[in-house]
Parts: sequence; C-alpha cells; structure tokens
Amino acid sequence: PVSHSLSEKYFTDKFILEGIEARYERFLLKDIHSLPQILSAYPELKGLSVTSPFKESVIDYCDELCETSKEIRAVNTLKISREGGKVNIKGYNTDVDGFAAALIPLIGNNKPDTLILGSGGAARAVAHALNKLGIKFMVVSRSPGMSKIGYAELDESHIKSHQLIINATPLGMKHHTGESPEIPYHLLTSGHILFDLIYNPAETPFLQKGRQHRARIENGMIMLQAQAEKAWKIWTGK
Repeated sequence: PVSHSLSEKYFTDKFILEGIEARYERFLLKDIHSLPQILSAYPELKGLSVTSPFKESVIDYCDELCETSKEIRAVNTLKISREGGKVNIKGYNTDVDGFAAALIPLIGNNKPDTLILGSGGAARAVAHALNKLGIKFMVVSRSPGMSKIGYAELDESHIKSHQLIINATPLGMKHHTGESPEIPYHLLTSGHILFDLIYNPAETPFLQKGRQHRARIENGMIMLQAQAEKAWKIWTGK
C-alpha cells in the first residue's frame, strides 16, 4: 500500500529545485513476485524504495546486501545496475540512519530507556539504530517470546521506566486509520517522548493520546527526509 507515501512528492520537488533530470514513481504491487515484471517493463530503473510488507521478502530478489541489511534482515532501498544483459540488485536499509537523524535532536545527549512497539522490519531498523546509540530498549510484540514481551504484560513499571516509546507498527496509517497500539496511555507523563515512524497522517491516534497526556510527540517526517537523502546517495554514488 503506497498511496499514503509522500516519497514521490519529496523526490519530485527535489528534482525540480535541483534541476535533476529524473522521475520517481509509485509501483503498487499485490505481492513481491511482481518485482521482476517491474524491472523488465522499466529498463531505465536505477533504484527502488521498498515499503512494508515487502522489506523482508524482497531479500530473496537481491543479489547482494549491505552489512546493515544483512544484520537486521530488512531492506528498504534497492540499487539496480545492468551489465551485459544481466540485472544486479543490491539491497540497503536507510531506515537506520533516517531514524537516528530524527531521534538525536529529540533526546540530545540523553539515552532514555525505550519501548519499541512492533517486531517487524521497521522495528529491527529502530533496534539497530538504538544499539548504535547505546540506548537500552525492550520490544513489545503481538507475538511475545525470546527478548519480546506482549502488550498485555505492559504495566506501570514499564511505562515509568521507559521514557521513550516508539511506534514501529502500521497502526494509525491509512489502512489502519483510527487504530493505535494497545498500551496504558493514562500512565504517560510530560517526561515521556512518543515517536511514530508514520508521517501520514501527521498525527496518528498514538501521538494524539500522547499529546493528551502532555508527552512530547514526533512523527516520521524527518526520518522520511533523512532516509530519502541516504537512498539518493546510494542510487547516484554522490
């Protein structure tokens, strides 16, 4: 589902402002198996951005992976090259750097203990970034298990001891409008920061509930811009 994505507008504006001869378009795939058809139909493609739910399954179509993608097993950027009639696809993950770029201005030199809501590819990118920043975190998932707890287990002690809470689920996005992760919002305070990777809508129910309890809130727009510029450098080598 890419109809919600603002990436097309971001890159179109960038190309106009910087006088770049290029196009960035949306490709709505019903499943990842349609990827080869896209590559065949558009031989001038230099790269692709990959959205959920394909960040993990697209790995099967990559000839190479960057080190970060290997570690977290999630890809959101493809660099496409062609030589001698053969297509080579290298997978990258720019979510890690994009998230870090958005988070650092929020927390400064602080390293608050963190709750990551979700355990998919986006959540693993967040976890990787937090590890690099030396921030301790706990993962909350609908499928609790090793190193993950369930939403029903969240209590006052968890909320009190984790001042940063990150929504890495699709809840609140266009196809999940009005939904939010099931956490005890009434326990939030002005000392909490709620970060939502979603940027459209600008204020999800998750963020609205945080604001109602005086928590600081931030959406994923800065992350979108930072990861987009990282992807542009990958595609152009500049």
